[in-house]
Amino acid sequence: MRSFLLLAVSIALALSAERPPNIVLIYADDLGYGDLSCYGATAVKTPHCDRVAAEGLRLTSGYCTSATCTPSRYSMLTGEYAWRRKGTGILPGDATMIIEPGRATLPAQLKRAGYATAVVGKWHLGLGTKEHPVDWNGDVGPGPLDIGFDSCFLMPATGDRVPCVYLRDRRVVGLDPADPIAVSYKEAFPGVPTGVTARATLKMDWDYGHNEAVVNGVGRIGHMKGGTAALWKDEDMADVLAREGAAYIARFKDQPFFLYYAAHSIHVPRVVHERFVGATTMGPRGDAIVEFDFQVGVLMDALKANGVAENTLVIITSDNGPVLNDGYKDQAAEKIGDHRAGGPLRGGKYSSFEAGCRVPFLVWGPGVKPGVSDALVSQIDLATTCAGLAGVVPTANECPDSLPQADALLGKDSVGRPWMIEHATGLALRVGQWKYHLPQKTRDDIITRSTASIADPGQLYDLAADPGERTPVEQAERRDAMKAQLTTLRTAAGTRPGFTDAGK
Repeated sequence: MRSFLLLAVSIALALSAERPPNIVLIYADDLGYGDLSCYGATAVKTPHCDRVAAEGLRLTSGYCTSATCTPSRYSMLTGEYAWRRKGTGILPGDATMIIEPGRATLPAQLKRAGYATAVVGKWHLGLGTKEHPVDWNGDVGPGPLDIGFDSCFLMPATGDRVPCVYLRDRRVVGLDPADPIAVSYKEAFPGVPTGVTARATLKMDWDYGHNEAVVNGVGRIGHMKGGTAALWKDEDMADVLAREGAAYIARFKDQPFFLYYAAHSIHVPRVVHERFVGATTMGPRGDAIVEFDFQVGVLMDALKANGVAENTLVIITSDNGPVLNDGYKDQAAEKIGDHRAGGPLRGGKYSSFEAGCRVPFLVWGPGVKPGVSDALVSQIDLATTCAGLAGVVPTANECPDSLPQADALLGKDSVGRPWMIEHATGLALRVGQWKYHLPQKTRDDIITRSTASIADPGQLYDLAADPGERTPVEQAERRDAMKAQLTTLRTAAGTRPGFTDAGK
């Protein structure tokens, strides 16, 4: 532990003689491995991400922990695999917060080093408690401010779930007290139009679900009334969030800061600003990729304009892999053409195949060795790694699954993690070029939404020879050894060396 502390401090000092690096984590939503032009896309151009990739490090084996949003965000912020805890699946819009206040999260550890910390964008980790349900017309909490963030500007859940309002710290932005908010995930409010009763008026039709409250001409999940002055406009969301992120950088440029920028793009409903409509031939989903890239450009420009770019580590990645039709009729499948959202990989969002968890992963900033790296890197390691860059080490009972991976993240280690756990309907394990899936039924194709059944005793693939996971390898001894290794990792209290759950 002492040796790691000394290493962390030396890295931080090397990155900046004056202060530890600022950290900006830009988190896309549903962005696939093949969705950026720096990862091979030709049907869409992403010049801002491409510039980050050209000047920094592009990882080809960078992973989120889960093939869906809530568990990936939970794992990244806590350093604990979400599948270790019940209630960490995709949350409903009225869920209580699933990260307990006071926990040693990524932002909480950076606060120990004197960082200002903020989250801007999508939250989707719950708010309030069972004992104190959220009152949208009063102070909202517990929330981000209780797990290490100094400030927040949030979408409480997702763009397709009510309430469709922004939250600044503990209050709904722009709420008129004379028009209070009411939210229900059980039944509709009498007399309030829904996506069923007002379907003919919708600006974007729904395919399944998303037919309850109507906000800004779009059907949502859950029912809502009131709060008219506070309702967001989907077309303006990227601009609103990008302005908030840029303003935060300007405000805290004179001290170390951590900004977790959780973009809504490219999650449904994909309703982009008019200046991005038609930016690609792929319809709203392709245009939303361009809109995400725009937000990257705003934040990068803000770093440079405020004179902090040279001492800021920027990480760009995604919460899970791609999905086309995710409940709205936005022609994502019909207009995809030759574009491969998952690149050469199989599956996507909801899938244990590689495109579910292998995502774009770019790193830019001081100490980063530019180029392309095949090192295995996981978002679960950001908690320990970013803290280490600031000179902070988790105690023995914190961040149970987060490994210090600064050298891999900075491009100085071409190997990275010795193994990688991927989570969807079940678990899968990657070790080097080999990938093992536990028996499960998992999403297969993102266009047809077909599934694949992986029967007992599971399947083994050679990713070096078969990155698309099309032909299982019949090596019973290797398969059984990886199954045993995954069982050991899964049943352990934690996988970080030195971790103990004593005293928790």
